[in-house]
Amino acid sequence: MIRVVFFLTAVAVVALGAAWLADRPGEVTIVWPWLGKTIETPLAMLIAVMVMIAIAAILLWSLFRAILRTPGDLMFFLRHRRAARGYQAISRGLIAIGAGDMRAARRFAAEARRNVGDEPLALLLAAQTAQLAGNRAAAESTFRTMADHADTRLLGLHGLFVEAQRRGDMAAAHAFAEEAVRANPAVGWAAQAVLDFRCQQGDWSGALAALDSNMKSGQTDKPSFRRSRAVLLTARALSGAEREAVRADVMEAVRLAPALVPAAALAGRLLAETGEMRKASRILEAAWRANPHPDLAETYAHVRPGDAARDRLARMQTLAKLSADHPEGKLAVARAAIDAREFAVARAALAPLALAPTRRVALLMAELEQQDTGDVGRARQWMARAVHAGRDPAWTADGLVSDKWLPVSPASGRLDAFEWRVPLADLTPPGRVIEQSEEAPVSYPARDEAPHHEAPAHAAPGGVPPRTVPRHQAPLPAVPARAGSPPPRVEGVIPLVHSPDDPGPDAELVAEPAPEPPTTPDGWSRLRGLFR
Repeated sequence: MIRVVFFLTAVAVVALGAAWLADRPGEVTIVWPWLGKTIETPLAMLIAVMVMIAIAAILLWSLFRAILRTPGDLMFFLRHRRAARGYQAISRGLIAIGAGDMRAARRFAAEARRNVGDEPLALLLAAQTAQLAGNRAAAESTFRTMADHADTRLLGLHGLFVEAQRRGDMAAAHAFAEEAVRANPAVGWAAQAVLDFRCQQGDWSGALAALDSNMKSGQTDKPSFRRSRAVLLTARALSGAEREAVRADVMEAVRLAPALVPAAALAGRLLAETGEMRKASRILEAAWRANPHPDLAETYAHVRPGDAARDRLARMQTLAKLSADHPEGKLAVARAAIDAREFAVARAALAPLALAPTRRVALLMAELEQQDTGDVGRARQWMARAVHAGRDPAWTADGLVSDKWLPVSPASGRLDAFEWRVPLADLTPPGRVIEQSEEAPVSYPARDEAPHHEAPAHAAPGGVPPRTVPRHQAPLPAVPARAGSPPPRVEGVIPLVHSPDDPGPDAELVAEPAPEPPTTPDGWSRLRGLFR
């Protein structure tokens, strides 16, 4: 509407001007002395001639400029057409890769490189085509080309990182991840990879720095950051040498994650050594309320060095009240009661657990019968039941069971992967059949199965059933005496899941039935030797 008004206004002004000139005619005289001529013309004619001359000048200039710009315009047109063809080839090539059409992907990748050269999308298409064809060398070469360009640097480094992982070159993968983090700390895959690599190498200080960088760049939320930092501080404390540094790390870990069992147990032990028994008790009690654990009970029992066995029993009874009817509280009371020779208290604590005993319960009952009544037969019965009893909670991660807590899973390298739970409890309930192969299905024995007098099929050579010592009786690992030591070696780690061809050493969980029962009581003779 505004344009129409403007146009009508301009036409009216021109019309008024023309009418004004028509009503007031005049003449213009042009004198050229050097030619000896005088030209007289009406004013309207002069204006018309000047307008025509201006229009002709504009046309001539436009024609001249078009002639000058024709080669450039032609080149631009050709480049635009080639770019359009190249991007069309890239689009079709990506579709072919998604469909798995190798021949079409190669054709479109070649057409894209021919039309657009080293454009980022053309390089990406070429790399993915090489990966689809299984040509790792060509894919890596393309990714290196991408890494040399500023706009595709991170994409190229990611491709090189993936290729290095596929060929098992973890050192190269680590170097590519570190380079990507230096280029942009906010890249998620690189930040997580650097953190994982440093954890696997036992570089806890470097892992803490990487975790702080991830927090600043928004790669992790605050609760996850606090938990991960507590785990890394505990790992550094367990591998540290200087008492003051170890104490500072473990106290910060307890503040960040009060329920972290290894941190609370180590803090309680260090505080007990310096005579801070009240503070140690508070830390252990807080961790016990969140997660009852035998390591906490063991540390809490000896929080006051030199106490008598009855004093430790009273302390265990106080600790057990904090966890209501949790089995770990009853087991802690029973252990302390046996040590204090309060057998009635131990029997009362174990009575609710003896209905469906786990291995620790059965072993404690065997020890109780031996020390209280001296009944070797009943002790043997409980030892036999321990062989077939359900498993106790253990440190479990990625199908592995470890005798002690580890900050990183040996299988996957995940930080804070170990959980205190019953192995395989979330995979197969007791009594369900686990098929390791079609030819040899095996099943869990019932927990309350009556003991028999044949050596179990899964007994170790010599007839001794494996792992008859309760895991919780081992003390916490002492603080190493050398700084900068390598990460803790995995000791006593047992795989839970194996291939059909390799059932693995965890035969105590799912044992294949022996083709023939053993005829010699060598295994039970060793058990009897435990009571002689």
